[in-house]
Amino acid sequence: MLDVRNVSKNFGSLIAVQNVSLRGEPGELRAIIGPNGAGKTTFFNMISGFFPPTSGTIVFDGKDVTDLPAYRRVEIGMARTFQVTEIFPELTVHENVLSAAEVASGQRLHMWTARADIGRAEQVVAEMLTLVGLSTKADRLVGELAHGDQRATEIAMALALRPRLLLLDEPTAGMGDQETYEITGLIRRLHRDSKFTIVLIEHDMRVVFHLADRITVLDQGRLLAEGTPAEIAANKAVQGAYLGEVA
Repeated sequence: MLDVRNVSKNFGSLIAVQNVSLRGEPGELRAIIGPNGAGKTTFFNMISGFFPPTSGTIVFDGKDVTDLPAYRRVEIGMARTFQVTEIFPELTVHENVLSAAEVASGQRLHMWTARADIGRAEQVVAEMLTLVGLSTKADRLVGELAHGDQRATEIAMALALRPRLLLLDEPTAGMGDQETYEITGLIRRLHRDSKFTIVLIEHDMRVVFHLADRITVLDQGRLLAEGTPAEIAANKAVQGAYLGEVA
């Protein structure tokens, strides 16, 4: 599904990511972890098309997308959320998700929309709100909701784009224990029940080790380790990167 080959990103003399590779299989949940400044979000931005890599190749579902802009990657099946929640706070939950469903159906380019297209978009909204557990809050303004519900709304917007690869950038950032529990449960359902292929960045190790099939560890822009949760937990180099110990 995703094959990132030796990508690097330089900002002038600063090497933010250096020769990092990652291979994500269909239906897999891959977590990317690392200390602050490890290059995780820069790596994510290259995968999703917000930054072009300085070198290396990104292949999505057999297609070289290295030079494709972000919106074109959305069109062929990538969707992402952001570290800082990106929603329209002055609109309702329903309207936020509908905006994404309309983009996915191509309605943004047409002044007049067929009744059938409107019906299909509304059906997608209803399906996504049920999936993320927000059906009873569809008419609430997103700006009035708790942080966890805003995150769930953003995920519903991403899902309304009908992606084959879902990229989640720190989905539990800024959450308390209960909200973290609820978002973790949502991600688990998307992965195990709905069979989404997911790559996520996450700082909360409880979430990572509870959800991930495999984990990629970055440190100072380089690939430090890769493996199952059990392998990563036992890795001395990873322990050194997080705890400041000599491996």
